[in-house]
Amino acid sequence: MFGEEAEGEVTRGARALIVCPEIRGRPSASDTESRVEEAKGLALAIGLVIAEAFPIAIREPRPGTLFGEGQIQNIITQCNLHEAELVIVDGALSAVQQRNLEDKLKRKVIDRTGLILEIFGERAATAEGRLQVELAHLDYQQGRLVRSWTHLERQRGGFGFLGGPGETQIEADRRMIRDRMARIRRELEQVRRTRGLHRDRREKAPWPVLALVGYTNAGKSTLFNRLTGASVMAQDLLFATLDPTMRAIRLPGIEKAIMSDTVGFISDLPTQLVAAFRATLEEVTAADIVIHVRDIANPDTAAQKEQVLSVLEDLGLLEEGTRAPSVPMIEVWNKWDLLSAEQAAHLWHAAREAAHDDEVVVPLSAMTGEGCEELLETANRLLTGDAREHRFTIPVHDGARIAWLYAHGEVLSDEEAGGDEPARVMSVKLTPKEFGRFVRL
Repeated sequence: MFGEEAEGEVTRGARALIVCPEIRGRPSASDTESRVEEAKGLALAIGLVIAEAFPIAIREPRPGTLFGEGQIQNIITQCNLHEAELVIVDGALSAVQQRNLEDKLKRKVIDRTGLILEIFGERAATAEGRLQVELAHLDYQQGRLVRSWTHLERQRGGFGFLGGPGETQIEADRRMIRDRMARIRRELEQVRRTRGLHRDRREKAPWPVLALVGYTNAGKSTLFNRLTGASVMAQDLLFATLDPTMRAIRLPGIEKAIMSDTVGFISDLPTQLVAAFRATLEEVTAADIVIHVRDIANPDTAAQKEQVLSVLEDLGLLEEGTRAPSVPMIEVWNKWDLLSAEQAAHLWHAAREAAHDDEVVVPLSAMTGEGCEELLETANRLLTGDAREHRFTIPVHDGARIAWLYAHGEVLSDEEAGGDEPARVMSVKLTPKEFGRFVRL
C-alpha cells in the first residue's frame, strides 16, 4: 500500500517520520534535541502528523542514499511500526539520494529544504511573496525533474512538493523552468524598483522606520500586534507570517514612526530562499533602528541569535569580524513571562551586564505587554540621541507651528513672551532632521 502512496499525493494530515542525520565531523549550531524539536515544528507548520522523530548518527555519508543499508532498514521498520506515509530528512539531500531513498523506502521522501519551501509556498499571501517562493521552488527543483511541470502557470503557493505525477519530457520541462524563472526574475525586478521608489519616498518623509527581525517563532508578530494594534497572524508556529507588514506607531516625543514586521530566520535556511527574499530583507537595511526579537525562554536561544546575526552580517548591517551594528540595534528578550523566578533573576543580571558593554537589551513579554513601554522609550532615546535644545519665539496666532513643535519635538518649556505682540517662548529638543523641517515651515 505504501508503494502506491509514494507515487501519489500526500495531503495535509499525513503521518510523517522525521529523521535527523548527525554527520560526524560536521558541527551543528544546535544540540540534537533542539534540532529534532525544530524539525517537528516545521512538520507541524505544514499540517503533518508526526508519527516519530529521532536522530541517526552517520559516520560516512553514502553518495547514493546518505544512510547506510542498516540505517535504511531501521527507517523502514519505524515507518511500518508507526504507519508513516512520508519520510522527512532534516538535512540536504541530492536529487539522486532523494530518488534512491524513495525507491528503497517505498514512500515519499522530502528534505529540509523541500519542507521549508512547502511552508513558504502555503503561507505567502502577496503577489511578491508568491513570486519569490515560486522562483525559489523552481531553482530547487531544476535538478529534481521527477514529475510533470504542467502546473507552472500557477502563481499561488503550494507547489506539490509532497506529491505529483511521474517524470515526463525532461528536456522540455527544463526549458519550461528556465523560461518561467526568467519571467519571474523580470517581474521581481519590477517589484524591487517599485519597492525602492516607496523606500525613497519614506526616506524623504519625516518618519523613522523600526524593523523587527529574529528567529522564526520568537514572537515578532505578537510584539508587532501589541505595539501597533494590528492583527497580523501570530501563532505558535514556525513561519506563521512571511510577507512584510508595516504599520504606524507613536513614540514618546515623536508624532509617528513606521514599524516593519519581517520574515523569521531559521538555521540552514535554503540558499534559494535567501536569494529570492533578498528584496524583502532589503527593507531591514533601510531601517533607522533594528529590533532583534529573541525567544529568551528557548534553551537554544544563543544558537538562534547566532543564526540571525549571520543573516544581518550578510545584509551588511553588521561589520565583518567585529559584528558592530551599522544602525542602532535593540535586543528584545521576549517571552519573559515563561521564565521561572530563578531564570528571570539570572537573565536580569545578564541584561544589566550587556548594558555595560554598550548593548541595548530590553526584557519584555509581548503576550502580557510587560516591558513594551520601556522598549518604546528606548527606541525614542536612540532616535533622538542627537537632538539639541532650540529656543523659539512664536506669535500666538501661529497655532500651526506651535502644534507642530508639540507633535514632533520634546517641549521643555512654553512661556508667554513680554512685548506688544502676544507670543510664546518655547524651548524644544529637536533632531537635526526635525529642526530642518521646522525652519522650512
